[in-house]
Amino acid sequence: MTQSSPTPPSRTLKITLLTIGSRGDVQPYCALGMGLKRAGHQVTVAANENFESFVRQCDLEFVAIAPNFQELLQSKKGQELIAGEKVQLVSEELFKQQLESGWEACQGTDVIIYTPLTNWAYHIAEKLGVPCFFASVLPATPTGMFPFLRFARTTNNPLKKVINYASYFVAEFLYWQRYRKLINTYRTQILQLPPLPYLGKRFRKKPPANVAKIPALYGFSTNVIPRPKDWASGVYVTGYWFIDLASTYEPPEELVDCLGQKLTPVCFGFGSMTMQRPEYLTYFIVEALKKVRQRGILLSGWGNVGRIVNVKDSLRVFVIDEVPHDWLFPQVSAVVHHGGASTTAAVLRAGIPSVIVPFFADQPIWGEKLMRLGISTAPIPYKKVSEETLAAAIKVVLGDEVMRSKAQELGEKIRKEEGVAIAVEVIHRHLGLIE
Repeated sequence: MTQSSPTPPSRTLKITLLTIGSRGDVQPYCALGMGLKRAGHQVTVAANENFESFVRQCDLEFVAIAPNFQELLQSKKGQELIAGEKVQLVSEELFKQQLESGWEACQGTDVIIYTPLTNWAYHIAEKLGVPCFFASVLPATPTGMFPFLRFARTTNNPLKKVINYASYFVAEFLYWQRYRKLINTYRTQILQLPPLPYLGKRFRKKPPANVAKIPALYGFSTNVIPRPKDWASGVYVTGYWFIDLASTYEPPEELVDCLGQKLTPVCFGFGSMTMQRPEYLTYFIVEALKKVRQRGILLSGWGNVGRIVNVKDSLRVFVIDEVPHDWLFPQVSAVVHHGGASTTAAVLRAGIPSVIVPFFADQPIWGEKLMRLGISTAPIPYKKVSEETLAAAIKVVLGDEVMRSKAQELGEKIRKEEGVAIAVEVIHRHLGLIE
């Protein structure tokens, strides 16, 4: 089950993979799509319109789903959401547009693969009568081992296990009630399907065979999140889904010079996180580096962090928009990042310690998880970032040899995994393409 030599399928299929969100939400599924294409299938990725160039660079077909997610996160509402405020980022009208474009994207497909943010594709698969798979880089299948989106905290307590298991049904029910009327209208008026019951699809009496038992593919490592023993046989933890971007990347000379100096820099990157005053975070980073007498590489990302750096500080901090993580991370001493699932995966594979500055969603949980694994300091919530907190954390990760050794050991294990190839083989077996 290696990536270089997957078991050949008995026939070629047209597969549609639906994924929306940030770059970290889209890239792992493009990796999975590339693996399916290497196996001989025709793969279309339906993603936010701002990812067309990236998807096509992966040599995959592309269909746009509204909106431009970068512009959405950089909007006032997007910044409020990232800051921890309760806002409705996706309006009902925008949600309807996503349903409509998702339906169009799946026309003529043989297989649908959908993600947590495109779980409405379940209804499209039902209408088309095609097999479908749920794919995620976060555990979402009910388990007593840990609560919903709290995978850093495991338990063996019987009562807590019951509560943990119930948390998934509560989350599912709340989501369903939020969109129940809209989705049922979509089912009845557009898809010509009967409405789902008040409690949701889990409580259907006789669901169609193609959506009765949907296999779940999880793109993370069991060395990071062990597979819960109470998961059924149709749930697979395959290992991370990575794309090799390092082999084709041509770095600017200034970046090469920065990495070639005697003092190995610390990398700072916050991905798609946007903020109202990125110059504050830039200031804290520069001042923290001064305190610990270190150099840094700052990936500005969607938040434009680092775009305002004094000339006198430019020798200490090198600013660049983005660099492939698989090329850069193995060459730095540590990474200070937001704790997004994909960035965290890249740091883990590189085998270096982290300082996590979480903003929202699952990021605090990744921060806690890496701390419990002994490869990161305690996370520093974005609202508590200062030059002092950053400097103290950087000093720890650069000086703790036990932490660095644990990170290196875990990185070696992850680099040996073949997550994409295993996922492709699982898909083939479920579809009856191989024995």
